Amino acid sequence: MRIQDLAQLSTRMFKTNPLRTWLTILGMGVGTGAVVVLVGLGFGLQQIILEQIVFGETLLSLGVSSTGSQGLRLTPETVLDFEKNEAVLDAAPLARFPALVTYKGLTGNVFVQGVEPPYLRYAGVTAVAGDVFLEEDLGDTNSIMISPATLKLFGIPDEEMDNFIGEKVSIRLLVPADDGTENVNEIVIDKEYRVRGISKEEGVLNIMMMLPELRNYVGIEEYERIQVRVDSNENLPLVETKLIEEGYRVTALSKTVEQASKIFQGIQAVLATFGGIALIVSAIGMFNTMTVTLLERTKEIGIMRTIGASPNDVKYLFVSESVVVGFLGGVSGILMGVTLGVTVNLFLNIVAGQFGGQAVKLFAFPFNFLAFITIFSAAVGYLTGIFPARRASTLNPLDAIRYE
Repeated sequence: MRIQDLAQLSTRMFKTNPLRTWLTILGMGVGTGAVVVLVGLGFGLQQIILEQIVFGETLLSLGVSSTGSQGLRLTPETVLDFEKNEAVLDAAPLARFPALVTYKGLTGNVFVQGVEPPYLRYAGVTAVAGDVFLEEDLGDTNSIMISPATLKLFGIPDEEMDNFIGEKVSIRLLVPADDGTENVNEIVIDKEYRVRGISKEEGVLNIMMMLPELRNYVGIEEYERIQVRVDSNENLPLVETKLIEEGYRVTALSKTVEQASKIFQGIQAVLATFGGIALIVSAIGMFNTMTVTLLERTKEIGIMRTIGASPNDVKYLFVSESVVVGFLGGVSGILMGVTLGVTVNLFLNIVAGQFGGQAVKLFAFPFNFLAFITIFSAAVGYLTGIFPARRASTLNPLDAIRYE
């Protein structure tokens, strides 16, 4: 049978039984749409979480801190030792001191962190409002970044973060005394700092300033943390293992991303299972339709066989019909699922905008996933049609002609 003839005969059902055909496609579409919506929800949740993580250099850096054992300390000499490793491109330290911050007569306890721009890149520190420190800001002696939790000390709500950019605060450092006691010296910084950015670090009371500026007021002999930038993903576990063997505590954001991805893969599998139940129900309905179609066209099959059609021609005809229905069911399911997801995303963004929240995409539909669903739907159509097709191809032509 020619491909042209096969195409015409396999789509003849749209003329002979249009209502039943389109209802069958719609049934497949509902099942496929359920899979698309539920798995799209899993992709959306994964995207929302991973968007909070800055990729690039962040995934190639290691956070190193001291465990307090073996007399290990993070000092300027430690930074130089880390950089001697051929697989390490850079090591950026962070110094931290308790402090008091004052804004319009209100004072609260925070931690002042002295950092350099590379540390912010390696640690993935970003701003929800304003700007982060850049390389050209290394000599900035008048600006700071603060965390959202610090704003709450002064009663500033989240929706007014942007208005706080440019405000000025004063800082007093609390430095341990050198006499070996628990006494604390208060170092008053006789100037005000302008807020240039608000970080995404929720739940921490801290203020960030440039490390050289912090050194102007206090001697820094030990760091709180060092971000080590590794040259490649292949060397990342090697450097991590070496640092752990030396007694340091090491954290890698790449592992967090990997674990999060595995968790969301499990979530997507569970959601796909629930959607698959609806797809199975639709496939059963399609199988029933193809079986009824076989009974209705038994006499037609007999005529085709007597005028020269082979058993394979009959089988290909039924299989092609079921593949067409499955394919169109997949396409319609994708249209329904994506339309529903986009509508929900739009509604949530409108609501978030009215209440001062952040816009999010609760549903995400990667192109590769949609392409897979299309192929999978056609495969389901093939599987549901193969049994009726085989049965049709084995009918006796004379018996088929006499069938009423």
